[in-house]
Amino acid sequence: MSIASLPEIAGLDHRRSMVRIPPELDVPLTPRVRQLIDTAAFHRLASISQLGLVGLVYPAANHTRFEHSLGVYRTALLYLKQLAHDERFTAVVGPEDAELFIAAALLHDVGHWPFCHPMEDMHLSDVPRHEVLASSLILDDELARLLRNDWGVMPERLLDLLAGKAQGAAGKILDSMLSGPIDVDKMDYLPRDSLHAGVPYGRNFDQQRLLGSLCLNAAGDQPAITDKGKTAAELMVFARYVMFSEVYWHHAVRAATAMFQRAFYLLHGALDLDAVFRMTEQEMIAELERAGAGGPAGELLSGLFGPARRLYKRVAQFSFFEERPTYQRLARRPYGWLAACAEHLSALASTALGRIVAPHEILIDAPPVKREVQFDVEIHFPKEGRYRPLGDVSPVIRTLATEQFDDYVKRVRVFAHPRLAGELRALRVFPELLDEAIARTE
Repeated sequence: MSIASLPEIAGLDHRRSMVRIPPELDVPLTPRVRQLIDTAAFHRLASISQLGLVGLVYPAANHTRFEHSLGVYRTALLYLKQLAHDERFTAVVGPEDAELFIAAALLHDVGHWPFCHPMEDMHLSDVPRHEVLASSLILDDELARLLRNDWGVMPERLLDLLAGKAQGAAGKILDSMLSGPIDVDKMDYLPRDSLHAGVPYGRNFDQQRLLGSLCLNAAGDQPAITDKGKTAAELMVFARYVMFSEVYWHHAVRAATAMFQRAFYLLHGALDLDAVFRMTEQEMIAELERAGAGGPAGELLSGLFGPARRLYKRVAQFSFFEERPTYQRLARRPYGWLAACAEHLSALASTALGRIVAPHEILIDAPPVKREVQFDVEIHFPKEGRYRPLGDVSPVIRTLATEQFDDYVKRVRVFAHPRLAGELRALRVFPELLDEAIARTE
């Protein structure tokens, strides 16, 4: 059997059994794919929104991780269909490896819980990475049995691939295809998130051109693109940059994120996290509201999920190019440090305003410790018989990807309860109060 003859890849053309997802995409369903998506572990993703709190700002951005996972699976088939024509690829990656990759693409988000990324970004000691939950679910009898019997895939090998620990030459290539500069995940979530958010930014790159230009790099261990895909790659980088700037790190989205993180920070020690992380989104919200009832966490959660939306307002903003010294003092601090700094700032604001400002009524949101992956991909120039890093031949890539991507799209912001924000903005001494709060925390 060849890679191209695998039933899922063949299904792209014969179109006998399909499910349709936006935007008018047909996803081939073979019996073994149906078996996986009908499991309780996978079907749970239909009750978890892909963008979580973004939906409070972009009301149509309510698509699910179920939909996204189907999109990533379909994109994985397109990757394999293209690379099946590359002799260097097929010399290393066989049909069994391709089956592993297809299953991994379909299950790549199975360990995500509701609001997973805001929680993980806090790096709290008792909050595991989502790969831990993925391991528990994939090693469960139902999924493990289907992987072994229907796919010939050992669950442990699939987990290694999902965790970036795949072994061997084929494993390294598949790992980069699943989580790398031009991986199947980004290729789906950028246009999908853009479509549902109602903005054009994530769809302004030529996906078909990029797929058609796929090849291997000079070393033969990672995907690369031919020179025909150079412009499409540049536009993909720009799409990612603008989606972070205008959607994922929109100031109102980050206000909601800061409120949610502080509520979870206040509650997490009293929660059965293993049980909470296995809940659907609405179940988790209900459990958090129950745990926070009558306290500051409950007030924060009510502003997010209560009968009336009440997001905190921006008081101040700092970036790599706006007030850089303050930005550098606050960016990439541990979450506990930021919470303590915000509490010091609340106490100082109480004195300055002459009335009580509760510790949870001022929040500091800053780029997390971990940076986004940089865009590092090679361009093959067949006529010259050589490869060049995309950053060497593209000023767009050099500026937006090989320099510090995070510093340009992720800002430090101070948010406050709506009843306080205007007064705090009007305080001439607010910059001095923030400096003092930082000094007290250091």
